[in-house]
Amino acid sequence: MRTIQQQDWLDKLAGEWAQPYYEQLQHKLDAEYAAGNVFPARGQIFNALEFTPYEQVRVVILGQDPYHGEGQAHGLSFSVQPGIAIPPSLRNIYKELESDIGCIAPAHGSLESWARQGVLLLNSVLTVREGLPNSHKGLGWEKLTDAVIAALNKREQPVVFILWGNHAQAKGSYIDTAKHGVIATVHPSPLSARRGFFGSRPFSKANEFLKQWNCEPIDWAIPPLQTE
Repeated sequence: MRTIQQQDWLDKLAGEWAQPYYEQLQHKLDAEYAAGNVFPARGQIFNALEFTPYEQVRVVILGQDPYHGEGQAHGLSFSVQPGIAIPPSLRNIYKELESDIGCIAPAHGSLESWARQGVLLLNSVLTVREGLPNSHKGLGWEKLTDAVIAALNKREQPVVFILWGNHAQAKGSYIDTAKHGVIATVHPSPLSARRGFFGSRPFSKANEFLKQWNCEPIDWAIPPLQTE
């Protein structure tokens, strides 16, 4: 039964791996992957935790569930694999990134550079059936990702939580705002971005929190791929 390789997350979530819900989740996933296309690839499910160790987390960007198109999802919220068209929500994130701090949007949609710096790109649900958004809602992932957020909430070193949309805000409703920074706006999707996402300046605000805590700010500029 696969968990993750990142030792500090293994330790922080040790109480989850033996829980009945997690064992049941693994059996359900076995059946789902055997029956049809499920994203991301099984070896990429935990990329958010693999790329961003617990002690290195400075910012959390909370998504809902992975992209459900072929080749898109690779285990990081809002991010798509290189070579895949940039989805509309991510295009709006790039627009706000340029407006906020002047970063020119790259020609690709991979946010791995953020993850490697300490931005935990966590979805609430970590898998999805092809073409069926929210198809793995209620499968059991929510309990595990609640445990991830709870572990960060307990941490002595504060974290900035970026919560876009009602779902993310409900998921993060118990975050200790006396200790941690919370930036909450509408979702960057085309349906809602103009109702408060554009102009919200989440990237500069996140760095302001980090500077107040004497933490290194995030370099939000996304480098081009070597092939670009």
